[in-house]
Amino acid sequence: MKIYDVRVEYRHEPLGIDIESPRFSWKIESAEKNTVQRAYHIRVTELTPFKEEKGVVFDTGEVLSDESIHIRYEGEALRECTLYRVDIAVTDNHSEKGEAVTYFETGLMEPQNMKAKWITAPVTYEGTACPVFARRFNVSPQIVRARIYASALGIYEMSLNGKRVGDAYLTPGWTNYHKRIQYQTYDVTEMIVGGFCDCEITIADGWYKGPYGVESKPCLYGDRTAAIAELHLDYEDGSSEVICTDSSWDVFEHTIRFSQIYMGEVIDSNCKPVSHGKAEVLQHSKSILVAQEDEYVKKVKRIPCKRYLVTPKGEKVLDFGQNMAGFVEFKVQGTKGQKITLRHGETLDKNGNFYSENLRAARAMDEFICDGTEQVFRPHFTYHGFRFIAVEGMDEIHPEDFTAVVLHTDMDETGSFRCSDEDINRLQSNIQWGERSNFVDIPTDCPQRDERMGWTGDAQVFCKTASFNMNTALFFTKWLHDLRSEQTMEFGPPHVVPNIWGDKDAAAAWCDAATIIPWTMYQVYGDKRILEEQYDSMRDYVDYITAHTNRENGLWQYGFQYADWLALDKEECSDRVGATDIYFVANAFYAYSAMLVSRAAEVLGKDDDHRKYLELHDRIVRLFQDEYITKNGRLVSETQTGLVLALQFDLIKEEHRKKIASSLEENIKRHNNHLTTGFVGTPYICHALSDNGLHELAGVLLLNDDFPSWLYSVKMGATTIWERWNSVKPDGSFDESGMNSLNHYAYGSIGSWMYEKLAGIQPDAPGYKKFRIAPRPIKGIDSAEASFESPYGLIVSSWKRENDVFSLDIEVPSNTEATVVLPGGAETVKVGSGKWHFE
Repeated sequence: MKIYDVRVEYRHEPLGIDIESPRFSWKIESAEKNTVQRAYHIRVTELTPFKEEKGVVFDTGEVLSDESIHIRYEGEALRECTLYRVDIAVTDNHSEKGEAVTYFETGLMEPQNMKAKWITAPVTYEGTACPVFARRFNVSPQIVRARIYASALGIYEMSLNGKRVGDAYLTPGWTNYHKRIQYQTYDVTEMIVGGFCDCEITIADGWYKGPYGVESKPCLYGDRTAAIAELHLDYEDGSSEVICTDSSWDVFEHTIRFSQIYMGEVIDSNCKPVSHGKAEVLQHSKSILVAQEDEYVKKVKRIPCKRYLVTPKGEKVLDFGQNMAGFVEFKVQGTKGQKITLRHGETLDKNGNFYSENLRAARAMDEFICDGTEQVFRPHFTYHGFRFIAVEGMDEIHPEDFTAVVLHTDMDETGSFRCSDEDINRLQSNIQWGERSNFVDIPTDCPQRDERMGWTGDAQVFCKTASFNMNTALFFTKWLHDLRSEQTMEFGPPHVVPNIWGDKDAAAAWCDAATIIPWTMYQVYGDKRILEEQYDSMRDYVDYITAHTNRENGLWQYGFQYADWLALDKEECSDRVGATDIYFVANAFYAYSAMLVSRAAEVLGKDDDHRKYLELHDRIVRLFQDEYITKNGRLVSETQTGLVLALQFDLIKEEHRKKIASSLEENIKRHNNHLTTGFVGTPYICHALSDNGLHELAGVLLLNDDFPSWLYSVKMGATTIWERWNSVKPDGSFDESGMNSLNHYAYGSIGSWMYEKLAGIQPDAPGYKKFRIAPRPIKGIDSAEASFESPYGLIVSSWKRENDVFSLDIEVPSNTEATVVLPGGAETVKVGSGKWHFE
């Protein structure tokens, strides 16, 4: 038996955390079946910069427990900027023992510990060039540890002696800058040598100052970019030194002449540094600084060019074979002053020409001016959504010199799904690429046009699928902190987070991200702290709805609603909300969120709230039935989405369930066995069918490959999920509504059904401490295999049908228990850890 994958707050040996009580998690690997942890022992030791022991600050002693995730530190108060060693010992039920060691290092812990000052360019600084702040200082050669703590109003990159600091992009990330700005911690010990050291910080407008949102408004958070940073140096003799940003830093402009997220970047490598004197100290609060809360945005993949073509219009186009978010890096031996332009697009039009009209006002163009030497170009402070680039300014193009660099938040990939149908496998790939492309620091709706905002509805409907594919715990924790910070009792949670959409009354399904995402995170990761931190937000949202209900009937029938956004059953409607009654949708989610608050209160030991919101839920359901369901079980709004929500959220009397399921079946048949659902109905439709005796019909919907269906886009050559069911029409023309992303993820929410129903992996207890493997095959698929790296270890479900024999192979991680349900549900088997085979 051994311990592996030891983590502190979901991370391996994290650097710069500010959590007062960090938590420890580990996994157990054993050759023995039915292995369960019997006891653990954790000891935390404070270390000096020399990694010498300073003293034990936390010792649990032996604890008889099978807990192995999220064990809280409960020792002495942690010091800022300090390294700690964590020793973990575990004993299992077979009397085997395992040990592991990990480390974590605290950050500043409190904003007031940042001694540096915000610095900005002088008010006389004009133009679009990115300002560079610089300082040269002398360093003793006897360095044992060096750390940088840095942030910006804007987006920044740092360098030491001409070398880039860290591998993160788009730092400090996008948060509610009025209340929260992340700072980053870098280990630069190996970058600093004795003698003079040159430090530079380059700042671009980014989300802070640059034009952003559907109206591309500039200066959403402020009209002056700024930097803040301090370098901590520890020496062999025990002394230390801190070098801070202040008014002694120089300011100059250099080669980055322009950079904005939507528009792109201009780099002129012929430009010499132009001095703008000394930096000015900006009086801006440091109290809003928080340590980096999730993984960094990084260069995660590199994709070579797949083909080079000249379009009928004569455009020189490179195809990377995959729609993505990121940028293109290329090497070139140009002539001095030669300008090379890259335009980015998702697709070619039906005539084979470069197409970028769906980007709207986003120019998505990078320009590079050569200096006559061999150079490698890439942008620094922008990213694009693209598969194709049109290259201008080069007579001869060598495709092998161009590489697409994929950027996204560097979450661990935790899920995989494959089956006997290659179109479904392509669909799964498209779902994963939609997630990669849109989980760029926040959950964006699209990565290419002049939007890229954190729409709450999109994130809510996709969060379960997203959490199968990748470890989203920190990603959503950070984003939910911003949702909470921008939520008010007057308007409820915002429609987009961070909120640049303005104050608007809450809208159902979108603002339910405040309740659904924290509960989903708890279910997937067993993390009570997410519920603790978000509970007030969850409760306040439901209270907001209650305060805005109709006094006559107690229901939410107020204000604008997105309802079943982009549903096909009312596509002629200009407001795009679909045919399902908008307040039917609103009250379905009102009931569901009240239930989730009740459940969260129960988990957190808030007994009064548990009873209060459970009673509220039951009351809403009764009122819902009075308003929207006849005494014989007919719905006022008998659309596919209306029927699905009524079934999935248990809004019906049990005696009506069979009839309502039959109505859903008949509705689908009237549409030639095709769906008509939009953003709200699509995540649940296959689940509702499978849970109500119509599993084969769910399979029909999955395997349809004509419009409208998931596989229609696959057959049309999509490599990501589209915003609309018909973003590209059968003749190759495009939807011309002005809202037509080819890289959305909302309809990729079918992924959770593929994992949970088709492969059969379902949690029975938070964090998959107990889980169910209950695969449900469908006609047309002869085999399927899914894996999920749970908080306890790898879960595998692999089945096939061959010669009238159904076989199932599963893998159960140590310290967990699985209930296996074979097709038909007649036989149920409980098993512990290990690999198991069933026929």
